[in-house]
Amino acid sequence: MNEDICRGRKPVIDLLTKTPSRCAKLLIANNVRPPFLDELLDLARNAKVVYQVVAPEALDKLSGGEKHQGVICKLTQAKTIELDEFLRGIDTNSPALVVILDHIEDPHNLGAIIRSAEAGGASGVIIAKRRSAVPNDTVIKTSAGASLRLPVIQVANITRTIERLKESGFWAVGLDGGADVSIWADRMPERTALVIGAEGEGLSRLVGKTCDILMKIPIMQEGVSSLNASVASALGVFEWSRKYRQ
Repeated sequence: MNEDICRGRKPVIDLLTKTPSRCAKLLIANNVRPPFLDELLDLARNAKVVYQVVAPEALDKLSGGEKHQGVICKLTQAKTIELDEFLRGIDTNSPALVVILDHIEDPHNLGAIIRSAEAGGASGVIIAKRRSAVPNDTVIKTSAGASLRLPVIQVANITRTIERLKESGFWAVGLDGGADVSIWADRMPERTALVIGAEGEGLSRLVGKTCDILMKIPIMQEGVSSLNASVASALGVFEWSRKYRQ
């Protein structure tokens, strides 16, 4: 499958509505009918996006057989954001949240985490360049387009990135099921770098040692050893948001 695409009715509508600059070309199957067809054409014309009506088979081939609902956008290359550039754009006098992912490899998890991060008011999501999922078509769809709007910064080393954030006034809070402190019992700092561990493995040893604080999400039922990475991330994001994004 071509990863530089956005497919499906809602993701494409969101893209054309909120970030049309990311759409290089809109492809519409010739069996798409009004009123959806009219909505697509109006959005494309208003945003000055080039569009083309094609056979459904062309979209099948482009999407690798995945469902596309008759519409695909070819994406422009995303602007690369360096960590220092990203940090300069964050107001130093206001509460801020950055989500750091310690080698999350499942694109569905990555998409869900980015969606929750945007909804909870995070400034951006930081991922590793290696051994991590990348913001591809699956991530775009799972995030409901949030990965096209929220800054996603790729870094070479997660540990050094945490140290750099700490130098910029952030406190690194790692979510760890074995921690002594509950996120309900202790208040997160105003400027939090929330660190989420990999699926199954959790935080790596060095990343855990680099964090200022380790916190756990209390699990009430015996037999449930841990939560999915995207669920844990959402709980952490909204616990911070509950206190600082009134």
